[in-house]
Amino acid sequence: MNLNCGLIGLPMVGKTTIFNLLTGADAETSNFLTGKTETNRGTAVVADRRVDFLSSMYKPRKTIHAMIQFSDVPGLVQGASQGQGVGNQFLNSIRNVDMLAHIVRAFTNDEAPHVNGEVNPLRDIETINIELLLADMEVIEKRIERIKSGKKIKKENVFELEVLKKCLDALENEKSIGQLDLNENEKLIIKNYSFLTEKPVLLVINMDEKQFKTKSYPGKKQVEAYAGERGMPCLEICGKIEMEISQLPAEDRELFMADLDISESGIDRLARAAYDYLGLISFLTVGADEVKAWTIQRNTDARRAAGKIHSDIERGFIRAEVVKYRDLEDLGSMAGVKEKGLSRLEGKDYIVEDGDIINFRFNV
Repeated sequence: MNLNCGLIGLPMVGKTTIFNLLTGADAETSNFLTGKTETNRGTAVVADRRVDFLSSMYKPRKTIHAMIQFSDVPGLVQGASQGQGVGNQFLNSIRNVDMLAHIVRAFTNDEAPHVNGEVNPLRDIETINIELLLADMEVIEKRIERIKSGKKIKKENVFELEVLKKCLDALENEKSIGQLDLNENEKLIIKNYSFLTEKPVLLVINMDEKQFKTKSYPGKKQVEAYAGERGMPCLEICGKIEMEISQLPAEDRELFMADLDISESGIDRLARAAYDYLGLISFLTVGADEVKAWTIQRNTDARRAAGKIHSDIERGFIRAEVVKYRDLEDLGSMAGVKEKGLSRLEGKDYIVEDGDIINFRFNV
């Protein structure tokens, strides 16, 4: 299961630059100027030192990290839902993502002026939020109209209408669908609509170098209050520094980051924050052929985790041989772990923990 994340934001906020840094792509960074509405897509690695350590230990033919699919849509402008700028028709291309990362501009740059003249992060967050609300309202209004225009409202549509009106009422009061307290049946009704305001949002504040070093930017308190009220994680990065890090040889990167007093790049933090926000964890499989991180939802049992590798392993599940990553790292070898009695056999109901190294025993 690859996590899917959509990058959204106003034009000129550094969104496509961050997309390129995450995915190693080379997408044109001024698409909004040309009126293009293509969505850029690419895959980012979720940095994981455990995978790197195990790879150096086993020297496998293949090393596979957890991955995130990123989609970068052209910059939205105020009034996009009414057709301003290039409109928002391309928002449909991110309706099926698992979450949204909203890139917010805090930096000033005279060579790349802000689309609204002055830098104001909270205003920009609210602008994009309104555009997402309006895009969802349009979908709901069209569906309500279609149901009502039928000769007779079918029995199954009566409940759907109720739920859609509840969602529309929230949106008209500038409340996202994700903030509504819907029961399981109501959630089931709206599931296939993939509403944008139902998705978890991660705020990514793109700062300049000075702001990043002082950990301060204009309107920071208001942004943090806004994010806190809505349970949104807020991540601060500096696109300019990230660009410099990406251009350095691997051996120089750590020195450069140590000089800035950062232990990992913002791009790695962004990928992992997206992963953590959705309650995802990794279990690991090791061997001479492959060291791999497998993505599962937190609280997944051993049998269902086995199904991530292959349905046959889930069907014929016997036991899971589990070793904690920390034990293997501390003792230096699987033989050492077993000698200390730290390798355990677990049944199908065992809840897999982040970083578990698992060998599944099965029979089909």
